[in-house]
Amino acid sequence: MTRALRLNDIDDVAIVLDDTIAGDDVLGVAAIDTIGTGHKIALRPIRAGDVVRKYGQMIGIASRDIAAGEHVHSHNMEVGSGRSGSTSSHAEPTASHTRKGTTFMGYRRANGSVGTRNFVGIISSVNCSATVSRRIAASFAAMEKDWSDETSDPGFDGVVAFTHSSGCGMSKTGEGIDTLERTLAGYARQPNLSGVLVIGLGCEVAQVGDLLSRHDLVESHRLRTLVIQDAGGTAAAIEQGKAMVSELIAQARTERRTECPISELTLGLQCGGSDGWSGVTANPALGVAADLLIAEGGTAILSETPEIYGAEHLLLSRAANPDVAEALQHRLQWWEAYAERNNASLDNNPSPGNKAGGLTTIYEKSLGAVAKAGGTPLMDVRLYAEPAQSRGLVFMDSPGYDPCSATGQIAAGANILAFTTGRGSAFGSKPSPCLKIASNAVLAARMSDDIDIDCSPILEGMSVEEAGQRIFDALIDTASGRPTKSERLGLGDYEFVPWQLGAWM
Repeated sequence: MTRALRLNDIDDVAIVLDDTIAGDDVLGVAAIDTIGTGHKIALRPIRAGDVVRKYGQMIGIASRDIAAGEHVHSHNMEVGSGRSGSTSSHAEPTASHTRKGTTFMGYRRANGSVGTRNFVGIISSVNCSATVSRRIAASFAAMEKDWSDETSDPGFDGVVAFTHSSGCGMSKTGEGIDTLERTLAGYARQPNLSGVLVIGLGCEVAQVGDLLSRHDLVESHRLRTLVIQDAGGTAAAIEQGKAMVSELIAQARTERRTECPISELTLGLQCGGSDGWSGVTANPALGVAADLLIAEGGTAILSETPEIYGAEHLLLSRAANPDVAEALQHRLQWWEAYAERNNASLDNNPSPGNKAGGLTTIYEKSLGAVAKAGGTPLMDVRLYAEPAQSRGLVFMDSPGYDPCSATGQIAAGANILAFTTGRGSAFGSKPSPCLKIASNAVLAARMSDDIDIDCSPILEGMSVEEAGQRIFDALIDTASGRPTKSERLGLGDYEFVPWQLGAWM
């Protein structure tokens, strides 16, 4: 008998664990097709127009009659016009588990925030200052921490430039500039940056002075600014910038890790390159880790609004109050209108890689993605890059594009990230370290240099709870300074991708 998982008694499909050929016995059903691991097999006949269920939830509509034993995928299932039941009911926050007083070794900043890393950041207000920012950062490349060298400077992680392709040719008011400014201001406040230099050109829409005044940022020994036109041009700005960064580095080197409560961690929950196993192994295990963190007073940020579409009822039913539920519904309505005016469909979200890995519709993908959020009440809904106002589980609006979503989470205060993947990912982030978690053993072995944790043992009998505890323990170690695989590879310099909204002119 070919191994397969039926996740709920009412499911119409099972996920095959082993590649299946016609005639194989799968949970008492004879396979009709060749079906790859992670893909779905019909356990009973399904008529055209009928709902298809997985996780005990609707994942699509049969686009034609499907026989028992047939491969269920894009050729015979579609989104249809229905939606998994949407509700605005809410759950009162429950008492958290007994806190264990878990701690980690972090950098306590003067304003009370806590960092897990100790970088100096150079932030471009506009693309026109990107080259100056990168040239300044490059001049300190020799000081960047070598994560493979245990003797490398334990108190300073390096200088990183955050550059982007926006900042001008846009309106001075509206979603575009508001979103960009929130992102830049969030990085200026990021506790993983000991010091920050903000660099502008001088004539751009995204003025450095406006950024500071509108977001209550004040120049100080930690926050410096530089305008290229006022400095006398490119060469002069680079020399002045190098002098400023040297001062910020000297300050950063005085910082030391101290024991801090784990409630100071804000965890960004990410997934990318998902497959049919992501919602079975890695995502629910990460959800357990998120619950453990929240139980000790920490915060977890779920994002990627298009990737909760069709599974939003699972979050709405956990909303702490009606206002939170209404805010989430409002963001979903915004995305429906956004997709429509751009002649797109939210069901376009599953990528070719997602589909090759067994995922078929956005509903199926979303049901697996939401598992990263664990089971605690949803306390808050925020705009992209907007700081969380509540501890616990928070939803931050963002696209499903991983670097863009992660950028927003870091701007919102995430000082550590966890990223699940089934197809593979080469993502890394600065200044917040990112743990990468594999959903299956083949990926964990094939991309072992990129993967920190393998959750495939869940398919061999390990409990989701045990896998989640392993992730939680790894988060503590990472927050305390243990390098992630992506840090050892030097990733994170080019993954700063602010969400670009509004008209460009």
